[in-house]
Amino acid sequence: MSAKKTGKSASQKAMSTTGYAYAFLLILQTILIGVNAENRLQQRDSPIEVLMWMINQCIPVLKQASNLQEKQKKSLLPTHHRSKDK
Repeated sequence: MSAKKTGKSASQKAMSTTGYAYAFLLILQTILIGVNAENRLQQRDSPIEVLMWMINQCIPVLKQASNLQEKQKKSLLPTHHRSKDK
């Protein structure tokens, strides 16, 4: 029984590490969008145009974050629930 707990905990740790990596990359992507927006403002682009551009850039980031959250929820389901589906 302890082997199952160890395997499950290792799997959860791997998912947790992967989740942290994805979260870091999404944060980095959002920061880079902000830096690029600042550069556009310094080049005298219209603030409204820059804001619209930022919104369009952030939509895929939000979708990625949502997908990551869904994957994490599915991975945290108890294993006996998954075995019933098979």
